[in-house]
Amino acid sequence: MKKTNKTLGITIFCIILLCSVQFVFSATINWPTYNFCCEKTKSDAWCQNALEKDCDVSVDSVTKSPFRATPTSCDSTSYCKLGCCINSAEGLCMENSPQKVCEISKGTWVEDSKCNVPQCTLGCCIIGDQASFVTLTRCKKLSALYGLNTNFQKDIKTEAKCVMTAYSQDKGACVYDLDGMKTCRFSTRQECTDSNKTDVNTTNTEFFKDYLCTADELGANCGPTTETICLSGRDEIYFKDTCGNPANIYDASKAKDPAYWKKIVPKALSCGYNSKDANKNSKSCGNCNYITGSICGKGRATYGENICKDLNCYKTENGKDYRNGESWCVYEGESGNGMDLVGSRHFRHVCVQGEETIEPCADFRNEVCKEEKMSSTYGNFQEAACRVNRWTDCIDQFTEKDCMNFDKRDCMWQTNGYAYD
Repeated sequence: MKKTNKTLGITIFCIILLCSVQFVFSATINWPTYNFCCEKTKSDAWCQNALEKDCDVSVDSVTKSPFRATPTSCDSTSYCKLGCCINSAEGLCMENSPQKVCEISKGTWVEDSKCNVPQCTLGCCIIGDQASFVTLTRCKKLSALYGLNTNFQKDIKTEAKCVMTAYSQDKGACVYDLDGMKTCRFSTRQECTDSNKTDVNTTNTEFFKDYLCTADELGANCGPTTETICLSGRDEIYFKDTCGNPANIYDASKAKDPAYWKKIVPKALSCGYNSKDANKNSKSCGNCNYITGSICGKGRATYGENICKDLNCYKTENGKDYRNGESWCVYEGESGNGMDLVGSRHFRHVCVQGEETIEPCADFRNEVCKEEKMSSTYGNFQEAACRVNRWTDCIDQFTEKDCMNFDKRDCMWQTNGYAYD
């Protein structure tokens, strides 16, 4: 029987369709063997889609288990799932970070690949008189670098507004007319602008960035003096002008130098900036430094009634000297290795702005005092703390290893095989 063109077309279509189905079925069967999620590849890459033979399945030295390889996309695995990696050490938020990679970098992983979390929300970070439009995490890092408290304003949503915020924090001379006389107040640009709007008694208000009120070219009625003042929140001693405004850091050699009364001189360019003793008790320099042990306080100087007061403690109860903020332990007799007297008590001593204060730990040695030294930019720093005495389960330990596990208990091992606190 002769086939018609229509019958022949149907036959060809069926053959093509059958081949297509076979191809799709074959591809479906073979797909997993060619697409694995390697926790680690043999080329030391992490969380990569690769051939099974390229996956490293050796034992992880940290987890003591083989590196994982799963016949699926990495997006579908738990160990390589994408999220947000918050690196507090560097102050960074990294989008689309695999969980495993984040753990390796000591970051905190959050299940949000776009980092839509409070720590990673952009805002205005105020750092002294500067500002930066960054995340809260980054702001904390930057503030710590400069030894400042974190000042993060999340309500500021644009970089332009953030920059303007810093602009408004510029410091300088606010010159204005008051009752027909040109006078001046040392302030920020923002304070100067606000006073111009609210104070009806002032006219012709103008701000001069980085200028002191005593600058001759401003023509204000404020002049230099040999008096000094301490400012709230500041370590240093400052000259005071005839209008009561602070001027530059006290330097006896510059008291009558007109140039020193013109513009702001930064702390780093003032007298004694690199002084190792923070200019303690100096009669001629007021560049104090709280971190290294001094702050503005009452005392007779070459000019004025303030000096850099020494904040350290000397000849304390144990006969040693300590820096401001340091703490140490004092015991009633010998301590440690079972030498403490029955019912004896531990004490924590602290040096607070030149005064030695005593903080007793809990009585009957329910708390013990522990101390350690830490290194810092300014040398070793000692800290002590009272903590709970973990002696209660010592009698229940029957091996030296368990007894001496200092992460869990405060015990010591005796040769007779018993544990004591």
